[in-house]
Amino acid sequence: MEEIAAALGDGARWRIVELLAERPRSVGELAELTGLRQPQTTKHLQTLTRAGLVTVFPLGQRRVYAVEQAPIAGLARRLRELAETIATHEDERDVVERYRAAIEIESLAAERDRWADGRTFSFRRVLAAPRDVIWQQWVDPDRLAVWWVPPSMTITDCRLEPEPGGRAVLDYRDAEGRRYRSEGVVTAAKAPGRLVFDLSVLDAAGAVSFTGRYDLTLTEDRDQTLLHLALTITETTVAAVPFIAGIDTGWRQVLDNLADAVGTIEE
Repeated sequence: MEEIAAALGDGARWRIVELLAERPRSVGELAELTGLRQPQTTKHLQTLTRAGLVTVFPLGQRRVYAVEQAPIAGLARRLRELAETIATHEDERDVVERYRAAIEIESLAAERDRWADGRTFSFRRVLAAPRDVIWQQWVDPDRLAVWWVPPSMTITDCRLEPEPGGRAVLDYRDAEGRRYRSEGVVTAAKAPGRLVFDLSVLDAAGAVSFTGRYDLTLTEDRDQTLLHLALTITETTVAAVPFIAGIDTGWRQVLDNLADAVGTIEE
């Protein structure tokens, strides 16, 4: 398939295949219709032949080239599959586009430090699992590591120790190996219903980019759990723009991950 795609990647060869799709033709006829010299046309036909896209056969005194349908049909199937995959994952491309737009907007607002202090966010989910099960997803490091980062990121350390003064840590890296670390402290914990923690996003030098105060409440309703996560940010620096811009999208993604882990009824 790679050889076929490479052969068709040349405009002249593509035009030759278009002409041969109408009917078999000789080298001379193809050269005349494409405006190429006959030696050039012959070289292109040799490339197409090696790729299995055309065949040559004698017709009286002439040699005539014809297109092969099977490899073209195979390429068409692969392209349809690719188009279907693109359509299936359109929402993921939308996430990236929204993030890019959010960075542009936040960049205009970030003229000085503390520019976003006091900003709040609120996230809700209805999860198809009892409250104690959801609680364990937050306080068990192994379970937490399954869902607490957006796609394409890999957690290297994470924990929310469910007691006042307990550590809050999120350490992960991206596909290029860049490391991202957040550290903080749990300020309140009442199993299995409430967890409050501060978490500071650190830059490469270990300085605070911004701090988030997270207030998680879990309310049980029959065999499902109502999750509410409230977030207030402080200590924002100008360099925090990409982090602030990604809060809404990022937390929606990780809560979707959590929902997938336990089974979700509705948002």
